[in-house]
Amino acid sequence: MVVGGGVIGLAVAWRACQRGLTVTVLERGQPGSGTSRVAAGMLGPIAEASTGEEPLLALGLASARIYPSFVSDLVASSGIQDVGYLRCGTMLVARDGDEAEALVRELELRLRLGLRVGRLRASEARRREPALAPSLRLALDVPDDHAIDPRKLTAALATGVRRAGGQVRNRAPVAELVLGGDRVRGVVLADGTRVSGDQVVIAAGAWSTEVAGIPPHARVRISPVKGQILRLHDPAGPGLLSCVVRMTGGYVVPRGDGRYVIGGTMEERGFDTTVTAGAVFELLREAGELIPGVSELVVDELSAGLRPGTADNLPVIGPGGVEGLHWTTGHRRNGILLAPITAALIVDMLAGEPPAELAGPFAPSRFASPPVGSTR
Repeated sequence: MVVGGGVIGLAVAWRACQRGLTVTVLERGQPGSGTSRVAAGMLGPIAEASTGEEPLLALGLASARIYPSFVSDLVASSGIQDVGYLRCGTMLVARDGDEAEALVRELELRLRLGLRVGRLRASEARRREPALAPSLRLALDVPDDHAIDPRKLTAALATGVRRAGGQVRNRAPVAELVLGGDRVRGVVLADGTRVSGDQVVIAAGAWSTEVAGIPPHARVRISPVKGQILRLHDPAGPGLLSCVVRMTGGYVVPRGDGRYVIGGTMEERGFDTTVTAGAVFELLREAGELIPGVSELVVDELSAGLRPGTADNLPVIGPGGVEGLHWTTGHRRNGILLAPITAALIVDMLAGEPPAELAGPFAPSRFASPPVGSTR
């Protein structure tokens, strides 16, 4: 059983079905209706690279490498031809001297890490993306960072699960994990229904720790990190931008059909998903200073989502301290990017294989406390 029908849970379920496992997804709402629905869909491990996060970078690069085959397999499995995958590249931009200096340091970091990135003069960047403002000072070209439409992706994954023989149960919130004989025996839904199973994957994003019945020594704390986002479209059709543009304070993601996503806020507000005027103003201001044409776009949707965060900002992937319990959560802002590699790693474990070396830094055991009565 997979608890949670977002992009991570659905990817795990789909790949598990392909391995011959009997799979049921238990989703509290509709598949893809939570955090995945409001995600921007950037596939940017190189743009996201940061000092001290080398294990996360390695995981992201591994996922980016298998994304094309993941998408190809999903198209064949689901029968849905368009899953919103856009090989568009990413451009990091600076609008003044201070931002340009910071961008040079970002370039040096990526070159030290052996990542593919190029420096663009402002004139070169504007030749590639004419919508960029004349005030642009510097840009970095990251050709291997792309984007995908999370709404199309999750819809295709849900279809893929069903066509591969799995079940996706809507409006089936899980209330409690059922244990017996020191192992998982199933779950109890909010309406009291018991669903039996010998392996349970917790993939409920920011709501993962709300499942009762998990022993304290096996529990992982997940905290919601709010992000506000705008969806807009150009009445004239596509053409304003051809690549993802990331600037200080936000990003603009093209969908390739005249639709755009603007986002970038990070707020510690608990489970609050209200949209605030201040955040919308700041996002539009930051984007508009570098891409003036944004002011002509039509606003389609304002929304907020809850990224699942951990104490060390790394995801949690692997067995969870009780036989049959597995965690795939805590992906923070990288859930869409990391879905393929997370599914590959956890499904191998579900099939009885030992955890891969790549998964080591993300093991749930790094948060585990000793069981009651243990002398450890």
